[in-house]
Amino acid sequence: MNTVLTTKYNVAAPRYTSYPTMPYWDTERFTSKQWESSVKASFIQSNHRDGISLYIHLPFCESLCTYCGCNTRITVNHGVELPYIEAVLKEWRMYRSLMDNEPVIRELHLGGGTPTFFSAANLGLLISGILKDTYLHPKAEFSFEAHPGNTTVEHLQVLHDHGFRRLSLGIQDFDPAVQLIINRYQTLEQVREVTHAARRIGYTSVNYDLIYGLPLQTLNSLIRTMHLVSELVPDRIAFYSYAHVPWIKPGQRKFTEADLPDAPTKAKLYEIGRSLLKNYGYMEVGMDHFALAGDQLLTAAQNGELHRNFMGYTSQHTQLLIGLGVSSISDSWYAFAQNEKKLEDYLNAIELGVLPVFKGHIQTNSDLAVRKHILEIMCTGKTTWNYHKEPFEELAAGIERLEPLAHDGLIELCSWGLQVTQTGQRFLRNICMALDARLWADKPATQLFSMAV
Repeated sequence: MNTVLTTKYNVAAPRYTSYPTMPYWDTERFTSKQWESSVKASFIQSNHRDGISLYIHLPFCESLCTYCGCNTRITVNHGVELPYIEAVLKEWRMYRSLMDNEPVIRELHLGGGTPTFFSAANLGLLISGILKDTYLHPKAEFSFEAHPGNTTVEHLQVLHDHGFRRLSLGIQDFDPAVQLIINRYQTLEQVREVTHAARRIGYTSVNYDLIYGLPLQTLNSLIRTMHLVSELVPDRIAFYSYAHVPWIKPGQRKFTEADLPDAPTKAKLYEIGRSLLKNYGYMEVGMDHFALAGDQLLTAAQNGELHRNFMGYTSQHTQLLIGLGVSSISDSWYAFAQNEKKLEDYLNAIELGVLPVFKGHIQTNSDLAVRKHILEIMCTGKTTWNYHKEPFEELAAGIERLEPLAHDGLIELCSWGLQVTQTGQRFLRNICMALDARLWADKPATQLFSMAV
């Protein structure tokens, strides 16, 4: 591990699930009518060719995990389930009115919150309503996020009956001290039972989410967590850096920076975790992801077909992603839109019969050019450019900012493009940031993003 590079590049940087990143959306130029027109155009262009992706945000949790950066609503009242499902289905009907024929569903993901907060029967009701009068793409992939502490065999069976074959379990860390301070509890036995039940039922891919840099986390506790995880042999693992943003997520104020590993220790946590995963037979996919041979995500990466959107890395590539539910983000390729972030505002908009979009961004030609390069770097580790067909000034400025990274051995830079080196794989966020024209045109006065390391 090169501590000099780790220290140098440990700066606040976006995770680049989109470009421009949300703080740089030009919201003043955006209208809901523009968004609807963009959805119509993108659907006509791509539905028969690629199908569409759907993300459904299910925000409810019975308790607050203090590390969490997601949009959640904490409640033990399960009476919220049916009214929320009815609102999501009404929103979907609004989008269906913009489509000139039946949508081809290629990708469907349930995120949260805690999707398994909802009863199995209610999840079945939701998915049946979404899939009514649609077609399934031959390569359709359905997945959901699950809490090991409340996921039942009934959840797994009902969703499997509706086409789900992949689930992601939020583990984070097995250490009791870490679980206590982040208020996230699940036992090894619970994780084992859900994993084995899913495989018996017929799920073909099980992912575990793990986080490094959590409060009270140590090298020994991480090694133990990795060892326990390896015994359960998940098909893929997302190994994320904890994003400490208490100015955005007040729940993180339960602990302080003094409880967090310092930057050198956090870097060691990552390097040790990464090394252990490779020793266990996992291969690196893009940024923060690891998979066993034969996993669909790894196969897509090896075939140059990996894609990245607001849901993260995926083996499915669609032009149109529609996000349903409170705070969900949609992408038509030509525009982005985000739903109301407050549950009451979302429900009020649905009741009024209008799409609950409250902000967005219309892509410029320059945005689309930069987006192409950032997407290629994040997914394939390389990109090519053409001075004659791209916005020259912004591209030239980005290439100039890349030169120090090439000097440090993170990339191989030439006149036609760049290739990320093995050393640079650790610094994908920094490499993309050099090309981020909007960020450099308006550098933030305060910290907007989590640290890169």
